[in-house]
Amino acid sequence: MSSARGSGRSITGLAWAVLLLGLWLWGRDASAGSGSTSAPTTGDIAAVGRPLGVPLPPAHAPLKGAPPQRVEIPSIGVAAPVVPRGLDGDGAVDPPPYDRPGTVGWFDSGIRPGEVGAALLVGHVDTKSKPAVFYGLSAVRAGQHIEVYRADGSVAEFTIDDIQVFPRSHFDAAKAYGPRQRGRAELRLITCGGTYDQRTKAYTANVVVSAYLTDVRDAAPSKSPKP
Repeated sequence: MSSARGSGRSITGLAWAVLLLGLWLWGRDASAGSGSTSAPTTGDIAAVGRPLGVPLPPAHAPLKGAPPQRVEIPSIGVAAPVVPRGLDGDGAVDPPPYDRPGTVGWFDSGIRPGEVGAALLVGHVDTKSKPAVFYGLSAVRAGQHIEVYRADGSVAEFTIDDIQVFPRSHFDAAKAYGPRQRGRAELRLITCGGTYDQRTKAYTANVVVSAYLTDVRDAAPSKSPKP
């Protein structure tokens, strides 16, 4: 993620503005049209997607919304607090602060994880000097789990069903943020990808991981998120 202002790297204001537009237009299930927005990717859009033969569990019924407090991705060793994020002075989604590179941001004017629609979690891939929370995000695979610890004491478990890398020059917000199926509770994890362009001070792509709700349980006392 890269920015022309401040230290380190972040998504540029333009990229965040596109992110916000996509969230409002396609993040909610009511705007999903016929349902699926998945499509074969060609050209510059690379898709890891769902490997043939990988069984995926049925979707769990959507939950009553509750703010996220923590996210865990066991397959890549992520266990991070989640903080609500709004808009910056330019009207774009405000990314997590640079002095907290291990923090994930949740766009709190959008979908809450577990509700119908696609909730959005964003995180830096690196800082000026070291990897950040979503450094390994592009290594996840279909069938692996994402756990979201929520403020109501529940843990919403999402199963990954799609991983795509969208170049900034061909970014398709509908494919990135649109619910894959009507009526499901879904999750989108977003970070930077591709290569870091020293000329533009920006990454050349965005990694978009899609997942859907497959289970819910009470948080174990020892793992309950701290305020």
